Amino acid sequence: MSNSKSTFGKSAYGGDGWVPRQLEHRDEIGSIWAPYRVSNEWSDLKAVLLHRPGPELISAQNDPEAALMLEKLDLELAQQQHDTIAEIYRLNDVVVHFVEPDQHNYPNLMFCADLLAMTPEGAILARPAGQVRSGEERWVARRVVDLGIPILRTLTGSAVFEGADLMWLDKSTAIIGRGHRTNQAAIDQITTTLNEIGRDVIAADLPYGTMHFMGMLRIADKDLAFCWPRRTPVSVVNALKDRGYQIEFPPLADEPASYKAMNFVTLGPRKILLAAGLPQFEDFFASFDIDIQTTEIDELSKAAGNVGCLTSILSRDHS
Repeated sequence: MSNSKSTFGKSAYGGDGWVPRQLEHRDEIGSIWAPYRVSNEWSDLKAVLLHRPGPELISAQNDPEAALMLEKLDLELAQQQHDTIAEIYRLNDVVVHFVEPDQHNYPNLMFCADLLAMTPEGAILARPAGQVRSGEERWVARRVVDLGIPILRTLTGSAVFEGADLMWLDKSTAIIGRGHRTNQAAIDQITTTLNEIGRDVIAADLPYGTMHFMGMLRIADKDLAFCWPRRTPVSVVNALKDRGYQIEFPPLADEPASYKAMNFVTLGPRKILLAAGLPQFEDFFASFDIDIQTTEIDELSKAAGNVGCLTSILSRDHS
């Protein structure tokens, strides 16, 4: 005699009404998850994450060195310059999102490039290396989730990682700079995560005294990369050559203009957003048929970062 109250055979317990999930995670990007992916550094930019500097900069004025900044900033001018950057992105059909934290005690939060790294299947959340930046990732995590972007990895243990240390050489290979902002523990965890989605990882040591891998290498097109002479590791140059890149070395030196020049954002193939007031570098980049847009950055750069540092790339064209 059957028990009419039995749950056996019900759909919740795997019975005839049970319908198994049909798609893999990667196939749900664009339906369940937001259509945001990154697997290269050069295709048309589609979406970015920014943080408009606010009251947190006021508290940093008492001791810029402790806040990892070079000198005091004029908050109003910094905001005006940041607003212009956001508007330039919009004029280039880029969707601009903002972190919008509930707390304003993170003076470096505007440097969003450091706070996550996007992949073809979601975000790897950063874990900033400096004590003054600890906790910034919490607010970026919240915003990423609100936007419908899956978080593939949150770093644990002693791992420290900043997103400006990771770039994509091609759709199958990410390269990570190992330095004082990203350590081996983080590289091991990120490698495991990217291997799980079928991607390879190359790690390269950064020169002592440099900040991020972003400052060594910028990619402007599928076959054009710019490297810092006498600083970019041999392994990085060889990896680029193996993938068919034309490698060029701008006339860089240990001075502010050069750091600004190597901190551009690629808006699309041979199309970049560059700090204004760099005629020598504008001429150099233009010689490679690059369309250059410029923006004033002098006030923001006092905080030890420029256009690329301010911009977290959420999505590029995948067509």
